[in-house]
Amino acid sequence: MVGERWTLLIVRELLDSPKGYNQLLAGLPGIATNLLADRLRSLDQSGVLQRHDGGHYELTDWGYELHDAVYALGRWAGPLMTRPRGDDHFQMAWLHHMVIARFDGYDPDRANLTVELCTDDEVFTLESRDGCVELTPGRARQPDVILTGPTEPVVGYLLGRITFDAARKQGVLVRGPGSKLSGLRPRGEPLDQRP
Repeated sequence: MVGERWTLLIVRELLDSPKGYNQLLAGLPGIATNLLADRLRSLDQSGVLQRHDGGHYELTDWGYELHDAVYALGRWAGPLMTRPRGDDHFQMAWLHHMVIARFDGYDPDRANLTVELCTDDEVFTLESRDGCVELTPGRARQPDVILTGPTEPVVGYLLGRITFDAARKQGVLVRGPGSKLSGLRPRGEPLDQRP
């Protein structure tokens, strides 16, 4: 039911909120329009998602239970983030999923921390409060750490996939104590040591 190519990516796109056909098409670069229509129809018939009268698609409660599977695959694939992107397409909207997959859930020992991410033409704020992590678009009011630079190394350093030296060599500027990032405590992984 969910093993077909593109199916879990469609689910990933719908984890945050309902989306229209064109929004899904924009969020899934490379998918053929007829294939997207087929996958949506199949997922609707199987009860994983439902189509509303306004043309938006939404996961059913049962479909939303794929959340853990999608993010577990994201965590598994995390080491791939250290590789150059090449011709692969990347959208900053996907950053949200990467952060949630890495810092999912409640951790009572997670540090309170505000990180501003300035990548290419986008700015996001990562807020860690009361054991939970959230990512929102826009600048932080009073960031503890600011990461500025190209998308891949900024994201790689934030997620603990590359070292400070590797990030710096790839154009990342760290303002504030980067060592505080280890307080984010990635899910299911040992804490790393950051300079």
